[in-house]
Amino acid sequence: MGVLGELDQRLFTRVAGARLPGADPALTRLSHSADHGRLWLCCAAGLALAGGRTARRAALRGAGSLALASLTVNTVVKWGARRPRPLLDHVPPIRQLTRQPHTTSFPSGHSASAAAFATGVALESTRYGVMVAPLAAAVAFSRVYVGVHYPGDVLAGIAIGAGAAALTCRWWPARVGVPERERPAAEAPALPDGEGLVVFMNSRAGSGAPGSSLPPAEHLRGLLPRAELIEVGPDDDFTELLDRAVDRARKAGGALGVCGGDGSVNAAAHAAARHGLALAVFPGGTLNHFAQDVGVPEFEDTAVAVARGEAVAVDIGVATSVTGDEVRFVNTFSIGLYPELVALRERLEKRLGKWPAAAVALIRVLRTATPIELSVNGRSRRLWLLFAGNGRYRPDGFAPTYRPRLDDGLLDLRMIDGGHRLARTRVVVSALAGALGRSRVYSAEAVSRVRLEGLRGTDTLAHDGEVAPTPAELTLEKKHRALVVYRPALPQNELAQQVRLATARARYRARTRGRRLPADGDPPARW
Repeated sequence: MGVLGELDQRLFTRVAGARLPGADPALTRLSHSADHGRLWLCCAAGLALAGGRTARRAALRGAGSLALASLTVNTVVKWGARRPRPLLDHVPPIRQLTRQPHTTSFPSGHSASAAAFATGVALESTRYGVMVAPLAAAVAFSRVYVGVHYPGDVLAGIAIGAGAAALTCRWWPARVGVPERERPAAEAPALPDGEGLVVFMNSRAGSGAPGSSLPPAEHLRGLLPRAELIEVGPDDDFTELLDRAVDRARKAGGALGVCGGDGSVNAAAHAAARHGLALAVFPGGTLNHFAQDVGVPEFEDTAVAVARGEAVAVDIGVATSVTGDEVRFVNTFSIGLYPELVALRERLEKRLGKWPAAAVALIRVLRTATPIELSVNGRSRRLWLLFAGNGRYRPDGFAPTYRPRLDDGLLDLRMIDGGHRLARTRVVVSALAGALGRSRVYSAEAVSRVRLEGLRGTDTLAHDGEVAPTPAELTLEKKHRALVVYRPALPQNELAQQVRLATARARYRARTRGRRLPADGDPPARW
């Protein structure tokens, strides 16, 4: 036995002989509860159900990290090491597990799973990571305490688990960044209780907040009781009501609000920038990319910023034709495969629903689409897709997820070359392998302006999920810091927000059932 082996044995003997008052039954049960990852899957479910978007991302990354670590330990490392389990001579019978494991000792799979889940959660949220870390440490220690692993097995498992969590960032980078450092503050009027705020609400937008049973209008009235709400029904004229909301906001000397998806936000952002109004975005769509990237993932984030007058300035992307017609976008612009997919999905979704229609449209487009031909800054290209983001997206690969900044003055230009054989297949394989940056059919760069000429092979373009006709020539550029958007200077406590939202839902359900609400006369919340 080597020096490290002897040290491992001595440490195991010391832990086995230790006496921790009250710890024997607790650590034994805890160790058993983590069998097959049950404890961590329950924690992931709890985070996803009780928390907001950050908690759901943390739960998903934690579960993915757990799966990767477990696969690595149980199918590769354990069968290569073949280390016997410790002898139980020094472990009191009360601590010993009823069913002793039959696999080899090195490394500790329980420790790997615990470290993977805790690290994955911490990568998305330090706050949630701190909550999970003590439980993970207790599980790892319990494996030595109950006598089924040496300390070295546990340390190796922790290293593998943490490494598995870090590896998930290769395909799915964690959201990072401190908003107040990345985006300087901009001036916007403070509107306590929402007085002077006119909110344009599109009831035809996407599904809104997952699992929400509280209507958006009811939620807004609870947060900003003095705000004026203009709701767009199925038969109303979208443009006419948006113009009315802008006019009312200007006369009130306040700000324009919008509740809806990214298409509604696009229209409201264009109107607010044109009239010099600050914009309050309440995420009410399916994906809410703009609200997420600005830093207002929940209604309450925006309400806090409106009451305090906290805001940032962001860029707007503009595609201008030779005739001077403009298409503005706050998220993305694209030509090629994606606009065709969106157009086909819109034709199918009334019959199939949005997501089934999107799946069917994707299959059809990939099977039947042909590359487009154009000139990009004077260079002739044959492309499957040209994508331009308003601000640089992360990750740098094929599936951009989020933008740390919206005021960098840059367009995130990405292209898939249609001049190579099997270009679409090669892009997918490179993306799955994490080697897209070295693919010959994919290119990405950050530019402030790009000129597109001689467009052939397509008649549609997409901007923020909407479809428009494609002119023969376009110039893409940025209007730097052209829009002021409300955003709290500091991130809010997501758990506290979820508690308040759950309380508001309960009150609303009670009121709609005809029950008397003791809190109806309470003064509105102030920030």
